[in-house]
Amino acid sequence: MITGIHHVQITIPKGEEPRARDFYCGVLGLKEMEKPASLQGRGGFWLQVGGQSVHVGTEDGFDRLTTKAHVAYAVTDLTVWERKLEAEGIERIKGIPIPGFDRFEFRDPFGNRVEMIQAI
Repeated sequence: MITGIHHVQITIPKGEEPRARDFYCGVLGLKEMEKPASLQGRGGFWLQVGGQSVHVGTEDGFDRLTTKAHVAYAVTDLTVWERKLEAEGIERIKGIPIPGFDRFEFRDPFGNRVEMIQAI
């Protein structure tokens, strides 16, 4: 039986951890959590998001702009996020409407698709 989602993983190019931390910890305000010692030499970092985590791994040779894969972050004030990301020069992408939700998408600095979604 599957009981929930433990974590999701996104990827960034190798060596881009400082810039990714600036975006994910600085701009989005997510908290970095310590990786187990056995995984620390593999690059990347982990983020705490509520009771789950997002693992930011590293890999080269992949065009992130070609995928629909994404993380959808549940938020409490979509307008605040629209303004915050616009101030960072991040272009908002209007998504297909989903009944009961307001949402938008954007691409992180590495091309990963990201969604912000709020129940209405």
